[in-house]
Amino acid sequence: MLSKSSLVQTARLMRHGLQQRTTTTLHSKASPAVMPEIQTEIPECDYQAPQYAGPSYEKVLEIRQKHITPNIVPHFKKPLLIHSGRMQWLFDHEGRRYLDMFGGIVTVSVGHCHPKVNRALEQQINTLWHTTNIYLHPKIHEYAERLAAKFPGDLKAVCFVNSGSEANDLAMLMARMHTGNQDIITFRNAYHGMSPYTMGLTALSTWRFPLPGVNNGIQHVMNPDPYLGLWGGAACRDSPIQTDRECECTQESGCQAGARYYEQLEEVFKYSLPRGRVAAMFAESIQGVGGTVQYPKGYIKKAAELVRANGGVFIADEVQTGFGRTGDHFWGFEGHDFIPDIVTMAKGIGNGFPLAAVVTTPKIAASLGQALHFNTYGGNPMASAVGISVLDVIEEEKLQKNSLEVGSYFLKSLSELRERFEIIGDVRGKGLMIGVELVSDRATRAPLSAPHVLEIWETCKDMGVLFGRGGLNGNVFRIKPPMCITKTDVKFAVDTLANAITAAANKKL
Repeated sequence: MLSKSSLVQTARLMRHGLQQRTTTTLHSKASPAVMPEIQTEIPECDYQAPQYAGPSYEKVLEIRQKHITPNIVPHFKKPLLIHSGRMQWLFDHEGRRYLDMFGGIVTVSVGHCHPKVNRALEQQINTLWHTTNIYLHPKIHEYAERLAAKFPGDLKAVCFVNSGSEANDLAMLMARMHTGNQDIITFRNAYHGMSPYTMGLTALSTWRFPLPGVNNGIQHVMNPDPYLGLWGGAACRDSPIQTDRECECTQESGCQAGARYYEQLEEVFKYSLPRGRVAAMFAESIQGVGGTVQYPKGYIKKAAELVRANGGVFIADEVQTGFGRTGDHFWGFEGHDFIPDIVTMAKGIGNGFPLAAVVTTPKIAASLGQALHFNTYGGNPMASAVGISVLDVIEEEKLQKNSLEVGSYFLKSLSELRERFEIIGDVRGKGLMIGVELVSDRATRAPLSAPHVLEIWETCKDMGVLFGRGGLNGNVFRIKPPMCITKTDVKFAVDTLANAITAAANKKL
């Protein structure tokens, strides 16, 4: 067992990117007996970050306190001052290297400062920055054609905006104008943005302000969560890893959990909507901020049929799941075996550049012709050039395939940790859209206390791995790295998580 001083020294060496081997013991879920040793070695990186030349760390904190609004809360007790990045790696002001397992909040899809994306942006900057769409320029048309080709069916009309909240705002407008109906359905635990409009869609109390009218025309329905919800079983999810909940479902009966959740949705149509009429149902293909929640297989397809039968359209929020991240498909909704009426996207679409879009059918898009609608920066030449290059990289480097293969390996490795550690209640996801839920009690699925979660999270950072957190209680580690990561990176990340949990357990012995 490593002493506290040894752990601190090991973390310091690893943060600096040195090839230092470490040894830590694991404790089984049955007893505090010593398990086989785990050795961790930070993967190699052939990029040398430039020396930091900006204001001092203390000066940055001083400026932040004076001039940055307090709602922007940085991660970690001692926030990282990141100044350089390359592919899956980030570098702080002191030259320490970190494996980025959160991808700038599921945004860096093909890698930090990917050379091809950099070149495309540099070339466009030297040609034309901005015109707005009052004039024609080639890049937006080239990009719209390329993006539309990625969609099935009649999803061929593209409207470019700048962020996920803007995209979801616009999708709400389209749905209401097209159908003539007002009410929109979303799930409890959903996150769809923080604009005054999309805050109504979002159903996480930690992300909501007490504004009058924010819920106007919004219906939040029971979240079909096979792990934390009322119903769930051992084969509900479209994932290599299932919950530890038992069920009696058969191939003939289908998923009974899905059926029960669908009955709850039917109740909303029966009692809460004006004569059953609805404008739209909004759903993330896999919930992101809510903790990487997957729905029972078949639920979304059936829900879409119900919505359409009552005059509405179905909107798929692909802000976090799109562009090959789920591995088996380019779009997360394809894993639900249906085609939505409207699709929103952002984040990974631009690899960190402000870019988002709404894709729908020409008929629905025509509803915007009832009044003038415009977006000053949407589809500007620089954003379009970046978007094209991101599509190129995903295709040329087979990143969707990498998401599937490396993601499956990641999930399997994490499921093995679940067998070792009682505090890992659930491992879920597909591709490189992964969640690890930490609990204080396996039977009740009660969340692990915030101090314990933060201790493990901070230790992972000190050992060189950056995870995100999500879920209503912040007890789900969100793992959504750049899609270029390798199995070697995965091993390091999983071993680091194991070491962090073990270090926390050692303190209590």
